[in-house]
Amino acid sequence: PRPAISLCVPVLPLQKIGEDYVRDLSQLTKLHEFVDDDLFIREVAKVKQENKVKFALYLEKEYKVKINPSSMFDVHVKRIHEYKRQLMNCLHIVTMYNRIRRDPAKLFVPRTVIIGGKAAPGYHMAKMIIKLINAVAHVVNNDPAVGSKLKVIFLENYRVSLAEKVIPATDLSEQISTAGTEASGTGNMKFMLNGALTIGTMDGANVEMAEEAGEENLFIFGMRVEDVTELDRKGYDAQQYYNRLPELKQAIDQIKSGFFSPEEPDLFRDVVNMLFHHDRFKVFADYEAYVKCQEKVSELYLNSKAWTKMVIRNIAAAGKFSSDRTIKEYARDIWHVEPSDLKIPPPNE
Repeated sequence: PRPAISLCVPVLPLQKIGEDYVRDLSQLTKLHEFVDDDLFIREVAKVKQENKVKFALYLEKEYKVKINPSSMFDVHVKRIHEYKRQLMNCLHIVTMYNRIRRDPAKLFVPRTVIIGGKAAPGYHMAKMIIKLINAVAHVVNNDPAVGSKLKVIFLENYRVSLAEKVIPATDLSEQISTAGTEASGTGNMKFMLNGALTIGTMDGANVEMAEEAGEENLFIFGMRVEDVTELDRKGYDAQQYYNRLPELKQAIDQIKSGFFSPEEPDLFRDVVNMLFHHDRFKVFADYEAYVKCQEKVSELYLNSKAWTKMVIRNIAAAGKFSSDRTIKEYARDIWHVEPSDLKIPPPNE
């Protein structure tokens, strides 16, 4: 897999394990010793909160949306593509919005959902997905019944300089591609290293991350590769999920009827039509498991100490995903060369 080149290696471990981990990221495993250290837990939580406050101020300045920095920062940044399933995230946003409107007094763990990424110039469906996210954001962010419980932001022009701001501020990293479709994303590793927990399918590098940190330290949901294969064999029928799941039906009906696009009621007909008849990535099949898993995420987020302990376990397990480790293994196993301290003089000498 492509190695994860860290954008912002956490500085916190310096106080606990020294600074050699910067050259040898496998030394992060020493952090396992501090998983139950109350002071360290508080320090990790404090650094994350500082990053969130900084990013919230940036968002307010750039997007003119008042952000609750205590809300869970739920982040989905990557190329806009059907297989990455930004649409499933969007359906979850609509579901949360409907739940808040249905019962405003009920406990709701506040969320700021941040989606970002670029679409290929000729990719019509990806452009429509961006349009839908923005349309949903406009309705949700301007509904007084929702207030600061739920905010949605589409990050424009997602790029490295923006990643450097958003990744350290993320609580929840969305890695929700259909099992068997992701060759090897590396963004998920950067989030892991910078103290975000992952909600994801058993796909791409999520599999290796679960091996390193333990599946119990990620929020894994949905179909595995063999389930997808079996569903292909039987034939995927989106309609049956729509008929069986009232919240899914409500969300789709709203999108289809123009609830989020009152000036152009038919604007998202193509998106809905694709989900029913041409969805190779089976959004409806994983919707129920995804929503239930998100409920578990919210439940854990209420317990700051338990959440941060899981964060520390993830950071401690992130060492394998260093580019240094990858290149060392290539050198040893593929090129059969050993490290050398021989200094080669520059050409001018």
